[in-house]
Amino acid sequence: MKDNIFGKNLRQMRLNEHISQNKLGEYLGVSNQLVSFWESGKREPDMDMIIKISEFFQCTIDELLK
Repeated sequence: MKDNIFGKNLRQMRLNEHISQNKLGEYLGVSNQLVSFWESGKREPDMDMIIKISEFFQCTIDELLK
């Protein structure tokens, strides 16, 4: 994802909700390290995971990707 917009948005949403990477990872069924990789742009989630993240934060996929 160009310029890691997803990672920046994910981090901001997570911080706004006062949720740790560990807690988000537990909900999503992934490690906190993977959440960190997404936020830093080292890795990208697949579409199923993006949907799950948008459901968790009750936002649209567009909000995550733009």
